Amino acid sequence: MANISGKSFGSDNHAGVHPAVMAAIAAANDGDVVAYGDDDVTRAAVAELCELAGAHSAHLVFTGTAANVLGLSLMVRPFEAAICAESSHLNIDECGAAERVLGCKLLSIATPDGKLTPTLIATKLTGRGDEHRVQTRVIEIAQATELGTCYELAELRELRAFAREQGMLILIDGARIANAAAHLGCSLADLAACADVLTFGGTKNGALGVEAVLVMTDSLADGVQYQRKQQMQLSSKMRYLGAQVSALLKDGLWLANASHANAMARRLADALTSLPGIRLAYPVQANGVFTEVDRLTGLQFQEDFSIQVWSEGDNGTCVVRWMTAFDTSAADVDRLTAAVEASISRRAQ
Repeated sequence: MANISGKSFGSDNHAGVHPAVMAAIAAANDGDVVAYGDDDVTRAAVAELCELAGAHSAHLVFTGTAANVLGLSLMVRPFEAAICAESSHLNIDECGAAERVLGCKLLSIATPDGKLTPTLIATKLTGRGDEHRVQTRVIEIAQATELGTCYELAELRELRAFAREQGMLILIDGARIANAAAHLGCSLADLAACADVLTFGGTKNGALGVEAVLVMTDSLADGVQYQRKQQMQLSSKMRYLGAQVSALLKDGLWLANASHANAMARRLADALTSLPGIRLAYPVQANGVFTEVDRLTGLQFQEDFSIQVWSEGDNGTCVVRWMTAFDTSAADVDRLTAAVEASISRRAQ
């Protein structure tokens, strides 16, 4: 599918690597060092990440799916379940990884905006203590969510308090946690304090390929190194993962990248919704713009711009997703807007 606007808006995964991250990888490629993370580069990156988040420990892996599965593996036994939003990446886009690798069950809940609430979660808490029923143990949330929305800090703290009351744990999928921090104007530690385990995403935010699992609750860290190895995520040349993390953390690059992507998403949302037949499906709070259009227009946009038709309604409409990244420019947004306007005009003729 051709992208006639130039810069891709199909996914933040389409973006390249930030030059500072690439330079850090090149700098790490100097001589021999001890493998499997026992090197100065990795140790420094992990220590800095733990300090920034207030975490007990941090563990680097290759992918977001691996980070979610490793994090969840510290929290559940095979007869236990994680409650998640129906739209969650863990539920929809990880090919059943948690179920196959861990043998646990996911209990999904439909939400209007990708966010769970104590009231919604309570609907899945029946059967606790019944040996015939799977036992609910974890509340999994995404920050930012897969619909581009963000939990306010008050909402996260309410979920944290509810989880403690219910004897449950919280896992935060932080593939886009930088975008959430930028939107809320808060620190990583503010968000991490609301979780028992969370992931810190790098790949969607300028890295070549690195995610981190941050363990906040000390008792959950026992055996994490063995879980990572069994799940095939222990890199022999860990220094290259550590170098990426250090580059993102240096001078707050992780937050600057996300802030820029968010700003470009807001610019794009304003531009697109000024065009006929396009309206926002969800609030724009991170780097995703979800617009509702008629189905034929959505299919045309998908063909023209290599974006994703996210969902289809029962009234002849659909929701399409546009994503910005750390390297999206205002000029890119303006070119896309002009191309979308031209596409609408052609269909109207």
